[in-house]
Amino acid sequence: MTGRFAGKTAVITGSGRRAGLGEAIARRLAAEGAAVVISDIGASRDAATPGAMIGATAEMEAIAADIRTSGGQASTCVCEVRDFVATQALAKHAVDTHGSLDIWVNNAGIGYIMKPLLEVTPDDWRAVIDVNLTGSFFGLRAAAEIMVAQGRGGRIVNIASQAAKSGFPHAQAYTSSKHGLVGLARSAAIELGPHGITVNNVCPNHVTTGLGAWQNEYFAKVVGAASVEDYLKAMADRIPLKRPGLPEDTAKAVAFLCSDEAQYITAESLNVSGGEEPH
Repeated sequence: MTGRFAGKTAVITGSGRRAGLGEAIARRLAAEGAAVVISDIGASRDAATPGAMIGATAEMEAIAADIRTSGGQASTCVCEVRDFVATQALAKHAVDTHGSLDIWVNNAGIGYIMKPLLEVTPDDWRAVIDVNLTGSFFGLRAAAEIMVAQGRGGRIVNIASQAAKSGFPHAQAYTSSKHGLVGLARSAAIELGPHGITVNNVCPNHVTTGLGAWQNEYFAKVVGAASVEDYLKAMADRIPLKRPGLPEDTAKAVAFLCSDEAQYITAESLNVSGGEEPH
């Protein structure tokens, strides 16, 4: 393979759903030469991980097969990011299968538990924090352990959100988890910097993936929009570049932060919001 990531291996958690951010990121990195590990939970584990909202094993395999058909290198590995041992096994899979671990993207997340504040249960709160924040820490920790031992540096990118910068109704746990990623990146970057490992966040605004479509329907009802189309038009009208984000927008930002061009950028939370989020 040729490209700026030739000879490197990238793990992307939560990349097992068609048309998702994770798939777009994996395809972008693979197109630029990286061997990619497609990883997702594989099957529903509990009420917090319903089958309609997770990447199933068959879907993971299909995405990896598509990448290989296009000339890229890809493998799959089921991982429950709420389990630290499982994230360590995922990191080990990358090394055992592809020879190294150079890029880790914490993309797995729960963005479908949205409720008014007074309806949020302790289980709701824990589920979102456990996947979005604790799962990202577990991934970062597992990746850093191998990257430090390899002695060749590395790139760790968390997929945060506009919700890492601003608050949103019906998204208390989600917003808290994404704000937490800002602190995680800032602190981890200090400790991992001497090892040549950068840690950054990418903060997209709304992206209409499969999950995004569910959010469109939910929030259209919350704000009383006449239709989902009217809700999306109002969203586009408030964005300076006049459209919601695309999966490819986030994928391009991740690729930049993983490249040599970004070797002096760490502890940052990069907005990819068309100007909607200015800070």
